[in-house]
Amino acid sequence: MPSVTHDDAPLLADLMPWSVAPPRLGRGWPAAPDAASLKARWDALVKTEGPDRETLFQPTRSRTLHTAVGQLPGRPGSGTEKLVRASGPCPEPERVLLAPYDEQWLIPDQRLIDAARPELWRVADERQVFVMETPEATPPLLVTSLLPLLRTGRIRPLFRRPGGHEPNLAPGLLEHLGTRLGRTPAPLDVLAWITAKTTTTARPALTVPLTGDADAWERGLELGHRMLWLMRRDGERPKLPGGRRPYVRAPLPSRPVTLHYDRDEEALFLDEGRISPVPPEAWDFEVGGVRVLEQWFAARVAVAEPGTLAAIRPVTWTQTWTSELLELITVLALIAELRPREEPALPDPVTAAELRTAGVLPVPGTARRPASVLEGPEEGPEGQLALL
Repeated sequence: MPSVTHDDAPLLADLMPWSVAPPRLGRGWPAAPDAASLKARWDALVKTEGPDRETLFQPTRSRTLHTAVGQLPGRPGSGTEKLVRASGPCPEPERVLLAPYDEQWLIPDQRLIDAARPELWRVADERQVFVMETPEATPPLLVTSLLPLLRTGRIRPLFRRPGGHEPNLAPGLLEHLGTRLGRTPAPLDVLAWITAKTTTTARPALTVPLTGDADAWERGLELGHRMLWLMRRDGERPKLPGGRRPYVRAPLPSRPVTLHYDRDEEALFLDEGRISPVPPEAWDFEVGGVRVLEQWFAARVAVAEPGTLAAIRPVTWTQTWTSELLELITVLALIAELRPREEPALPDPVTAAELRTAGVLPVPGTARRPASVLEGPEEGPEGQLALL
């Protein structure tokens, strides 16, 4: 990635000080590209008795059928009785980001997840935005409105409390930027700037060049907000310019096995099924050295071991997956166009030294810890009231 703008840019870890390690599932079957399979897997688990239930569950050191854990915050449908006795309906599956740019479904039940990170679930709502560090990728951040379950770097929520309250920004940062820019930016504006301007240093720490120049700030916001819109996919469906919308040109098979790209034809083949136009930028889009489209496809066609819960899955390719694939192609192509390029130094830089002089840095230790959040009582193991 190009080295951008100026020396002494502040660290992302200082600008968004509270971070959480990524959740760890520990077993694959509680997540899937479709919600119906998850409900069928749950039903198969709770209808199975004795040692066979334990085999299906796939226990680890963190989770067994006898593990006692509390309810996931804000998910009243999840149970707290030990799974060895569980018999109720499946908690309603929830949309999550399971891999880069891959939205799937999860059974939101802490008994199934080795390390759920309840502090993330506690602040996850319609106002929240999660930032995930991917230092080896371009861009080096992923942003989502969904709860992230990626095996990436640290996760930094935009807000420390539900409802869009208490931004996870260095105390005093918004006010200092407001003084320099002539108006105080909103937390989402700062995130848009961070998304557009974050760079990777040799450490490889993530740094965020800042500016006090209002015109440069506005140009960065325009780019950053478009990147946020594409990554979050929470608005109008994006379209490629010039009417180059990808379509299914030859019917997709009911059970595709292979994925192949023809660069000359700009066509993506699922066996004999054909989608075009697919810009090369979409096919070549990688995160961590893995093609996003190939990883997305593999998650939907990989053959699971017979007799496992993961083997309960759609027997044919679904129309929903086709629609999601067409949108993903568009999103990747548009984000590729926005990837950082070599650019001149930012005018009027706001350096880390300046933020230290202003008292914004270093951030207090409390800013790096989660806020005390308890919107309502949380059920602990075996139905007990959880005390936080």
